[in-house]
Amino acid sequence: MGGMATAERRAQPARVDATRNRERIIAAAREAFVEHGPSVPLDAIAHRAGVGNATLYRHFADRHELIHVVASYSLARITEQAESALAEETDAFEALRRFVHRAADERVGALCSMLYEGFDKDDPHVVDARIRLETAVEQLMDNARQSGQLRSDVGLGDLMVAITQLTRPVAGTECALIERYMHRHLQIFIDGLRAPARSELSGTAARFEDFEADRA
Repeated sequence: MGGMATAERRAQPARVDATRNRERIIAAAREAFVEHGPSVPLDAIAHRAGVGNATLYRHFADRHELIHVVASYSLARITEQAESALAEETDAFEALRRFVHRAADERVGALCSMLYEGFDKDDPHVVDARIRLETAVEQLMDNARQSGQLRSDVGLGDLMVAITQLTRPVAGTECALIERYMHRHLQIFIDGLRAPARSELSGTAARFEDFEADRA
């Protein structure tokens, strides 16, 4: 009995270390993917995380699995930002503004290609995560419309496409350059969301379904 208890105590620090290593790898991979794209060498990610290559492969079988986990993590973080803004902000438009800036900090644009390449869009977990995000952001937008602060001709897809495009590095430039201007440009965009609208938008409001159709 005593031997089993001792073994369990020894196993606990090992599990804690394994969890920390996994978290370090995910964080390092996200940073590397944002800076260099999804083709960054895995040994560079391991070096950034402060672990050996063998440790990385113990947690992630291959690049595809690592990309999937990083993209899933980022999607969950963005959703949490939307839900926190809903719960904590009393002003509906301020909640929307807060979400836009916090989502931008997750660097959605830089990670966008992974959300497409790393995900099976029909995976039940992916579908559930997307629905949770859509629900939270739609509620933010509905609240802002009902308060009379958000123009009525902007859709969920419009908002998410703008966040994606304004957080994507400009072709041929270093990733750090976008960080100098990202929130400034997002603020210009947010001001354009306010009601009353000063112009009439062409076409129809974008929806997530439109972009899924483009992928099919």
